[in-house]
Amino acid sequence: MERRKVQLTGGSTFTISIPKEWARDHDISAGVEVVFHPDNGSLLLTPASSSGPTRGELDITDKTGDALMRGVMTMYVSGFDEIELTADQITPGQRRVIREATQSLVGLEVLEETVDTVLVQDLLDSSELSVHSAVERMHLIARSMLEDAMSALKNHDMDLARDVIARDDDVDRLWYVVSRIFRSTLRSPQMAREIGLSRENCFDYHSSARQFERIADHAAKISQLTLELDATIPEDVIDSLDTLCGEATEIIETAFDALFETEADLATSLANDARTGVSEIDDQARTIDDQLRQLDPTRARFLGLIVDSLSRSADYGGNIAETALQKAAPAPDL
Repeated sequence: MERRKVQLTGGSTFTISIPKEWARDHDISAGVEVVFHPDNGSLLLTPASSSGPTRGELDITDKTGDALMRGVMTMYVSGFDEIELTADQITPGQRRVIREATQSLVGLEVLEETVDTVLVQDLLDSSELSVHSAVERMHLIARSMLEDAMSALKNHDMDLARDVIARDDDVDRLWYVVSRIFRSTLRSPQMAREIGLSRENCFDYHSSARQFERIADHAAKISQLTLELDATIPEDVIDSLDTLCGEATEIIETAFDALFETEADLATSLANDARTGVSEIDDQARTIDDQLRQLDPTRARFLGLIVDSLSRSADYGGNIAETALQKAAPAPDL
């Protein structure tokens, strides 16, 4: 950390020097423009030409399947507007994976294809996307998935279970969008200003979006277990699971309300209510585990996994409540 003393020039202008080493590293010389970004009591300085990476290249010669899919997704989340995928010769299998990757990511389209190159471009302007809306949509989908997963289990509805599993892809797409925007705000203060959120708030929403993504994963897991269960479930166990799901959903709802509540005292109260509910969920889960001991080992194992997924979903709601508490807390003076 370097300190600089503010100088008064011409009787009315405040001036300050910038570190020479930083200036050289960023090609800053006399006459070059820089940009100041106010940020919650701080003033961030960037070169005027600094706009973050716009085009990235990825060698996919040795990448196939999940590794290639993950590579494309990583470049997308990193914030590149154009992604050039290259190899000596791109195989049909690699092209198929690239198409699957672009279809699973919001705004990504294949622009050009040659023997050794595939050019992919993000056609959406991230500054026009609302992180608030994306997280709210993730919350709505994840909550409905959890409720429908329980309904599919109670009614042995295989079509509904498959629908819940399919909706997990919708949550994943939104998660990648939120991650892309969040990383862009870390790299560019200008991006944070364009979307109308502080970088601290972007962090809060990104953290919460991760919890909703995990809740959706567990709803999909419950539905997958429903598809594999081939025996009836005792009515008392179903009732206990239904109650547990309702309590977990209420925690998630309360935590979400706390996260988006603008009045600090009310947000804190809601978040604390959600956190209290998590410990009560743990007690209920232990009670259900006692019920499962009376069943045959196979059904007990499957249902035990469902209990675990519901408990974890409540825990993720508690994590959102913890983020809401931090968001509502007063900021320290810098």
